[in-house]
Amino acid sequence: MSDFVLVERPRPHIALVTLNRPERMNAMAFDVMVPFRDTLAEISRDNDVRAVVVTGAGRGFCSGADQESPGRIPGIDGLTVSTIALRSMELLDDVIRTLRRMHQPVIAAVNGPAIGGGLCLALAADVRLAASGDAYFRAAGINNGLTASELGLSYLLPRAIGSSRAFEIMLSGRDVDAAEAERIGLVSRAVEPDKLLDACYDLADRIAGFSRPGVELTKRMLWASLDSGSLDAHMDHEGLGQLFVRLTTRNFEEATAARKQGRPPRFAD
Repeated sequence: MSDFVLVERPRPHIALVTLNRPERMNAMAFDVMVPFRDTLAEISRDNDVRAVVVTGAGRGFCSGADQESPGRIPGIDGLTVSTIALRSMELLDDVIRTLRRMHQPVIAAVNGPAIGGGLCLALAADVRLAASGDAYFRAAGINNGLTASELGLSYLLPRAIGSSRAFEIMLSGRDVDAAEAERIGLVSRAVEPDKLLDACYDLADRIAGFSRPGVELTKRMLWASLDSGSLDAHMDHEGLGQLFVRLTTRNFEEATAARKQGRPPRFAD
């Protein structure tokens, strides 16, 4: 575990993962991103964790690439600049893929600026809540003379908010504050900064109370829908997942009994 990545258990079955380099606005130095990726993979294998909250220390969520102290890319001895560049992008891409692959739903608690790669990290989470007044989002690559397309942004952003808004935000490089982000669907909710983590924990608690395979398959199906080539193909995919949980657990019967008895269901899967 790195000092740049903190893991806490604020409530039963919930893991809080904090990017902990506040003096650099939690920028994506490799010294931060490698342990962050590895920590996420480890938590994904922890069967006691039912939901994950990701946030940043201090006043920022993540400010994207660290242009002053990027850290060292592991495993690059003997490579040329061209190959090092490829390996560095592959490493950062793998952080996004690791977030997507986690067994548990991931909630991004966007407490402050999510800039460039930080916006990409937020979009790779399953749910985003933002601190009103403090959080904002920027596709910063275009401002730096580069493309705004990185780490899946040109794939994820149009699917989150629609193509026209994504084009405008990525081509203009402007800031999107928490209120606008809520309005256009970039985040689920904007909440008061001092209530942000509790709002995320409350949502995580609710998710943790449901069926484990039901939650995991719902996450998988939602992400798979973004890649599906047709409605028919995706409905077949959905149906198999629903049948799997219905026929291999007693969850439906337990939910029915719990409603009749006026109690919360106790899923044993």
